[in-house]
Amino acid sequence: MRLIGATMSSVNSQPAGGKRTIRRRVYELLEPDNGTSAAKYLARLTSFLIACNVVAVVVESMPVSERFHTEFVLFEIGSLFFFSGEYLLCVWSAPEHPLFANAAHSPYRAYIFSWQGLIDAAAVVPFWLSLWISVDVRTLSSLRIVRLLKSSRHSAAMRSLMDALFDERRALFGCFFILLAATLIFATGMHIVERDVQPDKFGTIPDAMWWALVTLGTIGYGDVVPITPIGKMVAAAAVVTGLIMVALPVGIVASAFSDAIHRRDFIVTWTTLAKVPLFANLKAAEIADVLKLLRAQQFRAGETITRRGETAHSMYLIADGEVRIDLPGQQGSRPVILGSGHFFGEVAVLQRTKRSATVTAVTKTRLLVLDAADLHELMSLNRQIADEVKQAARTRSLRGAANKGDLVPEELSQFSDDA
Repeated sequence: MRLIGATMSSVNSQPAGGKRTIRRRVYELLEPDNGTSAAKYLARLTSFLIACNVVAVVVESMPVSERFHTEFVLFEIGSLFFFSGEYLLCVWSAPEHPLFANAAHSPYRAYIFSWQGLIDAAAVVPFWLSLWISVDVRTLSSLRIVRLLKSSRHSAAMRSLMDALFDERRALFGCFFILLAATLIFATGMHIVERDVQPDKFGTIPDAMWWALVTLGTIGYGDVVPITPIGKMVAAAAVVTGLIMVALPVGIVASAFSDAIHRRDFIVTWTTLAKVPLFANLKAAEIADVLKLLRAQQFRAGETITRRGETAHSMYLIADGEVRIDLPGQQGSRPVILGSGHFFGEVAVLQRTKRSATVTAVTKTRLLVLDAADLHELMSLNRQIADEVKQAARTRSLRGAANKGDLVPEELSQFSDDA
């Protein structure tokens, strides 16, 4: 019986493990930031379908759309099933998402009520509800424009903007409250000054609020204007105040957006640096010290990064793209291709030797460059970093692993403990 129980327990545990594996793969497929090829292709397909839906909404508002009514209906049905399936898979894979996995209540609930989940739901739920609720077809068709917001998942800029708005929600709410207060103040003032002259436009404070809001927003439609001298003075004060009111939220959003982009770039850089074997065992504070010394550099496809015979002055970390290392003088040797997360040139920097190979960008490549002087200074200031760098280079020399990261095989043989 004990053996049977153990066997049954083993059998029952396998589907759960398989389910977790499948769910993890689904999550990696749906998240374009995971970097897999399948995820990138799916993200491009989704972005293309979103763009087609937006174009369809615009075209359907034109008379020419009547000739292609059947095609538009079939396209909408296909889009609806695609986005509905994506939404359900996102809900199902929510426990694998780091933002929802440790939610207080449930990862499924956390995703459903997140801004990302609400946008995904808004793209499909109204169309399913229309099967049971009578809705104007033209209004329902126009609601497909909401699907444009789904592009925020596949656009780093859109995600940064959404993060900026969320981070500054309290400050923006404060701006809205100040705008509301200013609207009431100027509407009341204009009501007192102009109510007898223009009772149809400023006879009540709610009537005057339209003028105040338009003036503070610096739009100035001109449909309602003061005609008394005092009224014009109130309007002038409202215009000046409006300039300040517009600049305040714009400055807040611009600053937060810039910070969000730099923070995202910092995270990407941090992640790339932490994957490099030279720095994989360093603490957070030590990695932060290295980040301060890094500078970004971009190369176009086919552009030469380093040439044979040049003095080694920097080590390079590949943040994005691919490079080709040509090692001349070696019989039967093939060019070495390095991708994101790899690095090269650190041993040459330590030994201050000349490059014996040429490195060329295969695709558009973004590198993180650490100058020789900065690396030596960092090693002199932090003994642990120096030991990690020397130990990594020593390991490479013992394994003969020049082709897995560094440029020059000769550099490995020249490495010594007193570098």
